[in-house]
Amino acid sequence: MNKNQTRLATRFVPETRFELRPGPPAPFRATRENEFERLKNQLLTLQLAGLTRPELNTPLRRAANEAAALAWVTLYPLLVFPVLFEEKAAAALRQTERQARIYQSSRELLGV
Repeated sequence: MNKNQTRLATRFVPETRFELRPGPPAPFRATRENEFERLKNQLLTLQLAGLTRPELNTPLRRAANEAAALAWVTLYPLLVFPVLFEEKAAAALRQTERQARIYQSSRELLGV
Protein backbone atom coordinates (compact mmCIF):
# COMPACT_ATOMS: atom_id res chain seq x y z
CA MET A 1 0.00 0.00 0.00
CA ASN A 2 0.96 3.57 -0.49
CA LYS A 3 2.26 5.01 2.78
CA ASN A 4 3.05 8.38 1.30
CA GLN A 5 0.01 10.45 2.18
CA THR A 6 1.06 14.06 1.95
CA ARG A 7 -1.79 16.51 1.52
CA LEU A 8 -1.31 19.26 -0.99
CA ALA A 9 -3.10 22.58 -0.79
CA THR A 10 -4.83 23.36 -4.05
CA ARG A 11 -4.91 26.83 -5.50
CA PHE A 12 -7.07 27.87 -8.43
CA VAL A 13 -6.24 30.77 -10.70
CA PRO A 14 -8.81 32.84 -12.57
CA GLU A 15 -10.06 31.32 -15.82
CA THR A 16 -8.28 32.23 -19.00
CA ARG A 17 -10.48 33.49 -21.81
CA PHE A 18 -9.64 33.47 -25.51
CA GLU A 19 -11.06 35.70 -28.15
CA LEU A 20 -11.86 33.96 -31.43
CA ARG A 21 -11.78 35.81 -34.69
CA PRO A 22 -13.94 34.50 -37.51
CA GLY A 23 -12.30 33.41 -40.75
CA PRO A 24 -12.87 35.13 -44.08
CA PRO A 25 -16.46 35.18 -45.26
CA ALA A 26 -17.60 32.65 -47.86
CA PRO A 27 -17.95 35.07 -50.80
CA PHE A 28 -14.22 35.90 -50.63
CA ARG A 29 -13.32 32.22 -50.81
CA ALA A 30 -15.77 31.73 -53.67
CA THR A 31 -14.18 34.63 -55.53
CA ARG A 32 -10.75 33.07 -55.09
CA GLU A 33 -12.06 29.72 -56.32
CA ASN A 34 -13.48 31.34 -59.45
CA GLU A 35 -10.24 33.18 -60.17
CA PHE A 36 -8.28 30.00 -59.54
CA GLU A 37 -10.46 27.94 -61.90
CA ARG A 38 -10.14 30.61 -64.58
CA LEU A 39 -6.36 30.61 -64.23
CA LYS A 40 -6.24 26.82 -64.33
CA ASN A 41 -8.42 26.66 -67.46
CA GLN A 42 -6.46 29.44 -69.15
CA LEU A 43 -3.07 27.77 -68.57
CA LEU A 44 -4.41 24.36 -69.52
CA THR A 45 -5.92 25.73 -72.73
CA LEU A 46 -2.61 27.38 -73.66
CA GLN A 47 -0.73 24.14 -73.00
CA LEU A 48 -3.21 22.03 -74.98
CA ALA A 49 -3.24 24.47 -77.90
CA GLY A 50 0.47 23.87 -78.48
CA LEU A 51 0.08 20.10 -78.73
CA THR A 52 0.01 18.10 -81.92
CA ARG A 53 -0.55 14.73 -80.23
CA PRO A 54 -4.03 14.13 -78.78
CA GLU A 55 -2.82 11.36 -76.46
CA LEU A 56 -1.18 14.06 -74.30
CA ASN A 57 -4.56 15.59 -73.45
CA THR A 58 -5.28 13.31 -70.49
CA PRO A 59 -1.83 13.50 -68.83
CA LEU A 60 -1.88 17.30 -69.06
CA ARG A 61 -5.36 17.53 -67.55
CA ARG A 62 -4.23 15.22 -64.75
CA ALA A 63 -1.14 17.39 -64.21
CA ALA A 64 -3.33 20.49 -64.00
CA ASN A 65 -5.58 18.86 -61.42
CA GLU A 66 -2.64 17.67 -59.33
CA ALA A 67 -1.00 21.10 -59.45
CA ALA A 68 -4.31 22.73 -58.52
CA ALA A 69 -4.75 20.43 -55.53
CA LEU A 70 -1.24 21.17 -54.28
CA ALA A 71 -1.46 24.91 -54.90
CA TRP A 72 -4.85 25.27 -53.24
CA VAL A 73 -3.51 24.28 -49.81
CA THR A 74 -0.83 27.00 -49.87
CA LEU A 75 -1.32 30.55 -48.67
CA TYR A 76 -1.06 31.98 -52.19
CA PRO A 77 -2.56 29.46 -54.63
CA LEU A 78 -2.83 31.91 -57.52
CA LEU A 79 0.91 32.60 -57.34
CA VAL A 80 2.02 29.01 -56.79
CA PHE A 81 -0.19 27.27 -59.35
CA PRO A 82 1.49 28.43 -62.61
CA VAL A 83 4.91 27.14 -61.56
CA LEU A 84 3.51 23.89 -60.19
CA PHE A 85 1.51 23.33 -63.36
CA GLU A 86 4.56 23.98 -65.50
CA GLU A 87 6.58 21.41 -63.52
CA LYS A 88 3.78 18.83 -63.51
CA ALA A 89 3.12 19.31 -67.24
CA ALA A 90 6.80 18.85 -68.07
CA ALA A 91 6.91 15.70 -65.95
CA ALA A 92 3.76 14.36 -67.63
CA LEU A 93 5.22 14.97 -71.10
CA ARG A 94 8.48 13.24 -70.15
CA GLN A 95 6.58 10.28 -68.71
CA THR A 96 4.41 9.96 -71.83
CA GLU A 97 7.48 10.07 -74.09
CA ARG A 98 9.21 7.46 -71.93
CA GLN A 99 6.19 5.17 -72.10
CA ALA A 100 6.09 5.55 -75.89
CA ARG A 101 9.79 4.62 -76.16
CA ILE A 102 9.28 1.58 -73.93
CA TYR A 103 6.25 0.52 -75.92
CA GLN A 104 8.16 0.87 -79.20
CA SER A 105 11.21 -1.03 -77.97
CA SER A 106 8.95 -3.78 -76.57
CA ARG A 107 7.28 -4.16 -79.96
CA GLU A 108 10.71 -4.42 -81.62
CA LEU A 109 11.86 -7.06 -79.12
CA LEU A 110 8.72 -9.11 -79.68
CA GLY A 111 8.99 -8.72 -83.44
CA VAL A 112 5.48 -7.37 -83.80
